[in-house]
Amino acid sequence: MAAENQHVCELYLITPPQIDDLSAFASMLDEVLATGNVACVQLRLKNSTDEVIKSSADALMTVCHKHEVAFILNDRADLAAEVNADGVHIGQHDGDVRTVRTLLGHDKDIGVTCHDSTHLAYEAGEAGADYVAFGAFFPTSTKETEFRPELDVLTAWDEVTEIPCVAIGGITVENCREVAQAGAHFIAVCSGVWSYKDGPVKAVEAFAKALDNL
Repeated sequence: MAAENQHVCELYLITPPQIDDLSAFASMLDEVLATGNVACVQLRLKNSTDEVIKSSADALMTVCHKHEVAFILNDRADLAAEVNADGVHIGQHDGDVRTVRTLLGHDKDIGVTCHDSTHLAYEAGEAGADYVAFGAFFPTSTKETEFRPELDVLTAWDEVTEIPCVAIGGITVENCREVAQAGAHFIAVCSGVWSYKDGPVKAVEAFAKALDNL
């Protein structure tokens, strides 16, 4: 996964933490991705069984690939390998990059949560991560957050490396542009899309408009 250049910031869409009706959600995702405004989808089901994660991955990955959108699994490199996802996003306690690379192979994307630390990001990059993620930049109800970096961590990272960075945490249509201008290559959004007042399709269109002509 790579940004075209430092002036381009794309949408990295994260699924809701629970999907009650997989068929209905897959149809909604199909409509969202048909806009052409999403670069990547991450399946993040924190409290689900392996079987639920795998069945959800199979259904949603089909939709993503229909629209040539990368499909990333959260946390679980073992399941990412099993379902042949396009990659995995790991936290600081979900395994090391080199081990995950051995499991997934060199044609898959590996992203690493680095909180507010460029040191962790350098370590991830040196180990072979394809992208790093910083956040949470704003208050978020999606998950509990301990770290709150300043936007200049994105600027510092963008100035010294070509490894893309993802900004996450409370990003909305209203604040996404300042995050992108700070140096983010991707903005990760969950509730900012799925809970948008006019629906998720209008949300990704609004994000795309906000991120245009940076």
